Amino acid sequence: MTSPNDSRDIVLAFSGGLDTSFCVPYLKEQGWTVHTVFADTGGVDAEERATIEARAAELGVASHVTVDGGPALWAGFVKPFVWAGEPYQGQYPLLVSDRYLIVDATLARARELGTNAIAHGCTGMGNDQVRFDLAVKASGDYRIVAPIREIQKEHTQTRAFEQAYLEARGFGVRAKQKAYTINENLLGVTLSGGEIDAWEAPGEGARGWCARREQWPAEPLEVALRFENGEAVALDGTPLPGEKILAKLNTMFAQYGVGRGMYTGDTTIGLKGRIVFEAPGLAALLAAHRALEEAVLTKQQNRFKPEVARKWVELVYEGFYHDPLKTDLEAFLASSQRMVNGEVVLRTTGGRVDAVAVRSPHLLHAKGATYAQSADWGVEEAEGFIKLFGMSSTLWAEVNGGKSGGQGRG
Repeated sequence: MTSPNDSRDIVLAFSGGLDTSFCVPYLKEQGWTVHTVFADTGGVDAEERATIEARAAELGVASHVTVDGGPALWAGFVKPFVWAGEPYQGQYPLLVSDRYLIVDATLARARELGTNAIAHGCTGMGNDQVRFDLAVKASGDYRIVAPIREIQKEHTQTRAFEQAYLEARGFGVRAKQKAYTINENLLGVTLSGGEIDAWEAPGEGARGWCARREQWPAEPLEVALRFENGEAVALDGTPLPGEKILAKLNTMFAQYGVGRGMYTGDTTIGLKGRIVFEAPGLAALLAAHRALEEAVLTKQQNRFKPEVARKWVELVYEGFYHDPLKTDLEAFLASSQRMVNGEVVLRTTGGRVDAVAVRSPHLLHAKGATYAQSADWGVEEAEGFIKLFGMSSTLWAEVNGGKSGGQGRG
């Protein structure tokens, strides 16, 4: 009986882009029987899915399957990410986190075929290779083949080499793939390459879903999101699965240019990475959730939770999606969401989104007091609080002769 280790079948995580298209003939020429998996984590329409399937067939794969990854992406990433509420380095909303769900789909297909060999199109300079490899290693004994890393041993201009390699074998390269590396999923769009990598102004072609300023509608957009235990469960009064809510928010807020940004980050492998990203739906979700959470959590919860959130985000960004610490942190985040129930109204006129109304039975609103307006305590109580609250600093000033920057009495 043949063991998975003896099989020449290999499963390639496939998107139809330049890198994964190159991987198919490259692997075949090394004697592999290539099976491709496209994990549809959103961001592509029916026409694009058909294009990806046709591309796999054109390249001569042994089999191709498309897997619906939307529900898993919502449950496995979006829900805890929104609970956390902290983009990586305060800017980037982790749009690459569908990689972990792509790995799951790839490994599931490998198990179906009885092989332990999987392949991906990650480069040796980026973060995705770390995410893919660590997720695979945490899932069992698999052989990982990374063709792009292999050719980088001999070729410095890898994209040009890949294009020439495909064209020499009669396979065309789509125009947009020649200019930029473009990743689309339910979370948003990420663009890199060309002038973006060179820290220059992005060209006109460096756009995904977000409309340009002159295309924004004249009328403002208002939507209502309902949350239960910190999870969005309804849009404008209509209950929907989370992935459907996010997809609709992407469409609605992209028309107003919401969620587009440029970002230079500290990557896992130590290089600086510069990208353009567009995440209209996530921007809306984060704005609504934060407005509700700020109003229902205690002062101590609101102060402490970002520390946990930042660590969770770092783990996911750097490839430690299956590390037990991530699970531990998610237990805290889930606990913090017990009272994050209610409805938030979002409004945009373009470019940004604001939470303009918050309704919840758990609002921490004092019945007899309103900040800076009215109070149900007296002047003496306020003065006494201030005296005790500032006691340490006041004593320092009395003992040491005034302002903290001054000279001592010595």
